[in-house]
Amino acid sequence: MTTREEANTLVRRMHECFNTRQFDQAADLFTPGFLNHPLGAIGFEAGKEAWRTIVAQFPDMRVVADDVLVDGDKVAVRSSVEGIAGLDGDVRPMLIEIFRIDGGRFAETWGVSEGPDPRL
Repeated sequence: MTTREEANTLVRRMHECFNTRQFDQAADLFTPGFLNHPLGAIGFEAGKEAWRTIVAQFPDMRVVADDVLVDGDKVAVRSSVEGIAGLDGDVRPMLIEIFRIDGGRFAETWGVSEGPDPRL
């Protein structure tokens, strides 16, 4: 079972790696067989490539966790997206992600977003 403190630390480290563009440093946060359902990919490389693509389009983009909820080995995260305009210019983009944690690392994710699609 994952504690709230462990989940917060893991999410904070992932966001720090994204926000500072130190994508390679995030690799140790994910299991080798990490399953990314939104991208339909296994492993961290596809997610890292999606990160590179979206920050190329939105260089000022930052992600900030607003809520982190823990239930067993699952962690739900609602995050604000800063540095880009909303869909209609008035609604801030956001992410809702659910992660499964195994051995202190992200093992699987599901997610939805409002705003730009990182797979573009």
